[in-house]
Amino acid sequence: MTPFQRAAARLMVLLAALVALVLLFKPVLIFVEMAAVELRYFWWLILLLSLAGWLIWGVGRKSKP
Repeated sequence: MTPFQRAAARLMVLLAALVALVLLFKPVLIFVEMAAVELRYFWWLILLLSLAGWLIWGVGRKSKP
């Protein structure tokens, strides 16, 4: 599996998890709708999504010298 395929698979799993959460927990959908309307909540959503991305792709990698 190439690195591109691995990254695409991770993205698909992340999107599937997001869809599953929205379907399972209706308050999540309500929060996302509210966040899209009110910017003071929207930056928290961006922060949480950025943290999730960093945890998925950034943690555990060795830095290149």
